[in-house]
Amino acid sequence: MKRLVKVVAMIATMALPTMAVAQDTVEATVGADIVSKYIWRGQDMSGANAAVQPTLGVSYKGLSLTAWGSYGLMNNSNADFSTQELDLTLAYSTGGFNVGLTDYFCICDGSDPRYFYFKEGGEHVLEANIGYDFGPVAFQWFTNISGTPDRYVDKDGDLKHIWASYFEFTAPFKLGGLDWAATVGAVPFDSKGFYADANGFAVVNMNLKASKEIKITDSFSLPVFGQVIANPSTQKAYFVAGFSLGI
Repeated sequence: MKRLVKVVAMIATMALPTMAVAQDTVEATVGADIVSKYIWRGQDMSGANAAVQPTLGVSYKGLSLTAWGSYGLMNNSNADFSTQELDLTLAYSTGGFNVGLTDYFCICDGSDPRYFYFKEGGEHVLEANIGYDFGPVAFQWFTNISGTPDRYVDKDGDLKHIWASYFEFTAPFKLGGLDWAATVGAVPFDSKGFYADANGFAVVNMNLKASKEIKITDSFSLPVFGQVIANPSTQKAYFVAGFSLGI
């Protein structure tokens, strides 16, 4: 918990000089995605279940705070991890640069469901990210800095921190009247089981997404999307479809 407070304070301090500049409005968003399956970085998080994924966020002069959740519409007995999730993200962006901090809270079968339990064995994972959008290609790097799993015992019997990390490149483009995005993501080194069986460098996420807004009325359009996702590390592949609701 102390580590969480220190990192949040550090990011907030970085953002304060920019926030001092006058801001016309505070922007807010609320919405939800309905997806046929919840796949996260090439990992199945919902088994055979569809999921509803609500989001609520506010932003002010590049600084944003967002709550995001995912809840399976049936039981999660076939999931790799969890179908009950609540994530809070504090982020700052300027130009193409962005930096953020996310607290993941997932409930797995038999896990501790207490949200405000931050001691060892709790279900929180704290992750920092940094990235830059170059235009044709965007890059993001993510690293776990605290949480469960948090430590492992090395071959010498010493307790070491697990710096489970993931990075990805995403290239957006347009084709045939659709908006597309191609993503390739990889684990740079041994994640000690956090990214399935990746025990070294491994490509875990190859994702091709197409989306389009379908006009329903003159004032309402429904964004729909489809994704083909492959995880070469686990030899698994998925097709996910969904739509978004929001204001």
